[in-house]
Amino acid sequence: MIGNPKYYPTQEQVITAIEDRDIGTANPGFCLACGEESDECEPDARKYKCECCGERAVFGAEEVLLMGAYKL
Repeated sequence: MIGNPKYYPTQEQVITAIEDRDIGTANPGFCLACGEESDECEPDARKYKCECCGERAVFGAEEVLLMGAYKL
């Protein structure tokens, strides 16, 4: 995981992203540095480069869920 995440998606955002992937609309991920959502992530993506902020802090939605890197 990145050093000190500044952004955590909500649990609802993560679950919605996973459900959207399951119906084939996207491969969601979240940047834990800036909060930008990505549609081009593997479910187990770790430390992908964010197209918005350039940080290597994009994680797949399933990975975010497994890591517990979300807020309730």
